[in-house]
Amino acid sequence: MSWALFQQAARARPFWLATASGAALAACPVLAQTEANPAQPEEVVGEPELQTPDVVPTTTDAPAVKDEDQIGFAADNLNYDSDTEVVVAEGNVQMNREAVEMRSDKVTWNRKTGQVFAEGNVVIKNPEGDTAYGDKIELTDTLRDGVVENMLVVLDNGSRLAAVKGTRFDNGNIELENAAYTPCPVEDDEGCPKNPSWQIRAVKVLYDRAENKVRYKGARVEIFGLPLIPLPGLSHSINNEPSSGILVPEIRLDRSNGFEIAVPYYLRLASDRDITITPHLYTSAAPMLEGEFRALTDIGSFRINGYATYGSLVPLTGEDPDSEKRFRGYLESAGKFQFDPHWSLTYSGRIATDRTFMRRYDISRDDRLRSTFELERIGGNSYLSIAGWATQTLRRNDEQGQQPIALPIIDYRQRLADPIFGGQFELQLNTLAIGRTAGQDTQRAFAGARWDLRGLTGLGQEVTLTALVRGDVYHSDENLLTAIPGYRGKSGWQARAIAAVAADMRWPFIGEFAGGTQTLTPRVQIVATPPIENIDIPNEDSRAFDLEDSNLFAINRFNGHDRFEDGARITYGVEWNYSRPGFNISSVVGQSYRLSDKPSLFPDGTGLTDRTSDIVGRTTVAYRDFLRLTHRYRLDKDNFAIRRNEFDATIGSRATYAVLGYSRLNRDILLLGEDLQDREEVRAGGRVAFAKHWSVFGSAIVDLTQQTDDPLSSADGFEPIRHRLGVAYDDDCLSIALTWRRDYADTGDARRGNSFSFRIAFRNLGF
Repeated sequence: MSWALFQQAARARPFWLATASGAALAACPVLAQTEANPAQPEEVVGEPELQTPDVVPTTTDAPAVKDEDQIGFAADNLNYDSDTEVVVAEGNVQMNREAVEMRSDKVTWNRKTGQVFAEGNVVIKNPEGDTAYGDKIELTDTLRDGVVENMLVVLDNGSRLAAVKGTRFDNGNIELENAAYTPCPVEDDEGCPKNPSWQIRAVKVLYDRAENKVRYKGARVEIFGLPLIPLPGLSHSINNEPSSGILVPEIRLDRSNGFEIAVPYYLRLASDRDITITPHLYTSAAPMLEGEFRALTDIGSFRINGYATYGSLVPLTGEDPDSEKRFRGYLESAGKFQFDPHWSLTYSGRIATDRTFMRRYDISRDDRLRSTFELERIGGNSYLSIAGWATQTLRRNDEQGQQPIALPIIDYRQRLADPIFGGQFELQLNTLAIGRTAGQDTQRAFAGARWDLRGLTGLGQEVTLTALVRGDVYHSDENLLTAIPGYRGKSGWQARAIAAVAADMRWPFIGEFAGGTQTLTPRVQIVATPPIENIDIPNEDSRAFDLEDSNLFAINRFNGHDRFEDGARITYGVEWNYSRPGFNISSVVGQSYRLSDKPSLFPDGTGLTDRTSDIVGRTTVAYRDFLRLTHRYRLDKDNFAIRRNEFDATIGSRATYAVLGYSRLNRDILLLGEDLQDREEVRAGGRVAFAKHWSVFGSAIVDLTQQTDDPLSSADGFEPIRHRLGVAYDDDCLSIALTWRRDYADTGDARRGNSFSFRIAFRNLGF
C-alpha cells in the first residue's frame, strides 16, 4: 500500500461531528428498556440497540484511491512510530479502501500485522449500501472483516441487525451474539425514537450476504416489546423475495371443529415456482392437510390448491354422522397462458368430495363450484372463443344429474374493415352443446349478421340504426326430464329465423346549473321484430329475467340467445347528469310500450308482462372518494308499487368507512321455478379507525323475507344469516386481526354458532 498517500492525506479537518439535536430529543419520550436475557453468555450479556447512533457526517477529506493496495486517510491528529510501524489517528478519522469507508474518533493501525482498531462512534459503509455502527471494532486493513462491540448494521433496504457483539467477515457475512433483527421503522413521524412493531431476538444470528438471508439460533418474536412467539430453526430473507421456512401460524376456534392451529411451511422450489404445505390440527375433528403449488412459466402462470382429510360426514339433512369415515377434500386450480399476441388459454377448476366440506372448514360459502376453460384468439377485426364449463352443485335440493355440462361453446365474430352503406358490419357464428347425466341434452348452432350506423343530425341528435338477421338450429332429447315446461321446448330438430331492426335516438342538452354542468338527454328507441318461434325452442341460457335499467334499451331484453323478444315496441326514457369538481349525480329512468297485443313471453312479475312495462331507473351519487350511493328501482306501472328497491352505499375514507346495502324484491311471481322469488335483505359492514394503526371492523347480513313474500321460506321477517366483528392493527410492518363470527344456520356438518380467528402477518418474515 502507498505510505506516501497515507502521509499526504493526514490533515487537521474534522470529518465527524456530534449532532446538535439535544433540544429536539429532549421532547421525545424515553423508550422502555427490556431486561437482559439471563440465558446469554456472560461476555455478551446486554441489550442490542436498534437505534441509529447520534452522529452526522461532514465533508469527506480522505482522498480517493485508485489502487486496491492503497488507503485514503484523513484525521485531525496523526502519530506514527516508525520503529513499530504503528499509526495512531485521532479526531474525526476516515479511512477508504476498495469503496469501503470507515469513520471513527480514534484509529490504531499496525502496518506490519494489518490490524486496525477503531474506537468511538465507529461507522463502516460498504459499496452495497449497508452501514455498520459500533463502539469498538477490530478490523483487518481491508476494512471488511473484524469484531465489533455493540454493533448495529443498517441494511440498504432499511432492515436492522443489532448485537452486543458481532463479527463481520471479508465476504460480507455477519455473525451476531445476543442479537436482534427488525425491518420496522425505529422512529415515529416526529423523528423521535420508538420501539419497532416487532423484532426477532436471538442468542445468535447469522447473516449470509450472498444468499441475502438471516438464520437464527434460540429465536423468539417480540411484538411491541413483549416476547410472544418462540421460533426454533427460523431463517428468512431480508428483502421482499420469498424464501423457504415456517410461516406465521393461524389460530381459530369454532363450534364445528373446536380449536384449530394451522402452521404453514413455505418451500421455494425455484425463482418461478413454490409450494406451501399447511397442516391443520383440530381438537374436535380429524387433522387436515392443505397444499398450494404456484408456477410462472415463459407463457403464463398457474396454481393448484387442495385440502384433504379423513373423517365422518354429516349430510345436508342434518342427520347423525355416518359411522364409517371417508376421504373428504377439495381441489381447485386456475391459470392463464398467452401463446402469442393473439392466442391465449384461461382455465379454472373446482371440485369437492361432498356438499358440506367447504362450509365445514370455512374455505368458501359458494353453493356452486364451476369449472371452465376458454381458448381465445383476438385479432384486429376478429374474435374466436372455444370454451366449456361444468358445475358441481352444493345446494341441498339440487340433483347433480340435472347440472349442465357445456362442451363445447364456440363463438366467432368477424367485423368487416370497410363500411357497408356507411355502417359497421359484423358476422357471428355460434354453437353450444349442453349435456346432463340425468337430464335434458341440447345442442344449438346459429349464424347471424349485424349492421350498425351511428351519426349526428344538424340539431345535435345522436341516431343509431341497427339491423340484424340470424338463423338457428336446435336439437334436444330427454326433454321431459326438465321440470319447468316453458324451458323444455320440443324434442328433436327445431329451426327458426330471427330478424330485427331498431332506431335509437339520444338528444343531449347541456347547460350550467348550481355552479356545475348538467346534461339532460331524452332517449327514444323503436324496435321491430317479426313473430318468432320461441316456445318450441329449448331454453337453456335465457332464464330468470328481470327488467332493469341495464337491459331496458337492449334490442333483445332476454339474457342469452335461446329466447328473443318479438313484436314491435317503443322504449322511452331520460338520462340526467350533474357534475362539478368532486361531485357527480347521474340518473336514468325509462319505460317501454309494446305496439302489438300478442301475449308476452315474460313471466308475471318481471315487469314486461303487459303491453306497458313497469318503470325502471337508477340514480348514482358520488362525492370525491368519500361517498358513493347507488339506488336501483322498478315501479309497478298500475299503482306505482315498488317491485324492486336496492340501495348500495359506500361512505368514508380508507381508514374509516361503511358499506351498506338493502334489497327488496316484491315481484309477485307465482312461478317459483323462475328462481325469482321475493326477497328482502339488509347488509352492513364497515371499519372505524379509533387510534393510530388501530381499527374495529364488522359486517352483518339479515334476511327480512316473510312467509307472505316466499311461501316456501320459514323466515320470520328478521332472520340474521351471519355477522362478524373484529379488531385490527395495521402499519407498514405488522398486521394483526382478531375476528369473531357467528353463523345462524346449520348446513350439514357446518354448524351454527361462534367462531374466532387470530391472524398475524410480519413483513419480511417467511416471505
